[in-house]
Amino acid sequence: YQPAPLSEKTLPDTFVVQISVLYKVPVIYSIVSGDGKGYFIIDSSTGIIRTTKNLKLEDFPVIFDVRAADSSQASIFNDVSVNVQVIDENDFPPVFPSSLLEERLEENLPATQIVQLKAQDNDTGRNGFLTYGILSGNGLKFRIDEATGILYSTASFDYEEEPTEYQVVIYAEDDGIPEKKIGYCTVVIKIID
Repeated sequence: YQPAPLSEKTLPDTFVVQISVLYKVPVIYSIVSGDGKGYFIIDSSTGIIRTTKNLKLEDFPVIFDVRAADSSQASIFNDVSVNVQVIDENDFPPVFPSSLLEERLEENLPATQIVQLKAQDNDTGRNGFLTYGILSGNGLKFRIDEATGILYSTASFDYEEEPTEYQVVIYAEDDGIPEKKIGYCTVVIKIID
């Protein structure tokens, strides 16, 4: 049996799966091995398996054996394994170490690297996989590498002819399930004469 994966936020007493056998007389269902931490309970007459407590992601998958035994002769039985997977929920948004950064950029430089932005996400797997982008700011003058978070200028700046300060809002987005989460950081870029 491979029931639908459970969320790590599944509450106790949640239905997991029902075990059933074809047999002429009533059987008694029991969990015989593999559930050492006691996450599951089975109804001995219906074969319905439910959770008994909150699930810890790091303990899964759990593969346990269920026995269906003849109710009048326990030596007549059959075992089946149940494989329960747990899905990691997207608990945390990406967070930048600082929500405001100030960077200096000399005028008349060719396109250049300004700063590498690095957000943290305390989720694992795809829930913690981040991509970066520019939310607002002068999008033609700046670009960001979506994988590394490195912010670049795309042209040179003239201190006398153009604004001497730019605000670029950067976002980091995770690849979370069921929904993606986003963190933001503003970079103030001061053009230096």
